[in-house]
Amino acid sequence: MASLVEELVSVMQQEKDGYDRLFELSDQKREAIVKRRLQRLEELNTLEEGVASDLKNLENKRTRCLQDMSAVLGHDREILTVTQIIDLLEKQPAEQEQLQESKNALVASATRMRQLNEQIQVLLKQALEMTEFDLTLFRSLKGAPETANYNKNAYNTGDVLPSSGFDAKQ
Repeated sequence: MASLVEELVSVMQQEKDGYDRLFELSDQKREAIVKRRLQRLEELNTLEEGVASDLKNLENKRTRCLQDMSAVLGHDREILTVTQIIDLLEKQPAEQEQLQESKNALVASATRMRQLNEQIQVLLKQALEMTEFDLTLFRSLKGAPETANYNKNAYNTGDVLPSSGFDAKQ
């Protein structure tokens, strides 16, 4: 059982390290969004995909470890959670403490990552709104305001102000 606990702790430490790496990349991504560096943002997204893939593989490995531990503890039909295994290891305080510390570190790292993702989501939403505003502004500049000139039949002539926006003719 001790070797299974060590393997689980090792996998959880690797997951924590992966989340820490993902956090670093996401922090750089946040900076790229703020500075509007699209090329850098694309590079960071590619790197993040690789780290996310590694994290998925580690998650699968952790699930296999939990399945093995569940079988050893006599819970063949169900997969126990890390918390449940910690509770079941009350007679092995060293392994229990080690597993608890790994779990707490992983949860803290994942929580920090989630908070940064929420910040990035807000930044992206604001960037999209700003882009939409810019596009609307550029479209409105094409259709300059019409002058209030009327022909002899009292119809608006539809004259458009020159591109400078001010008519200096008198």
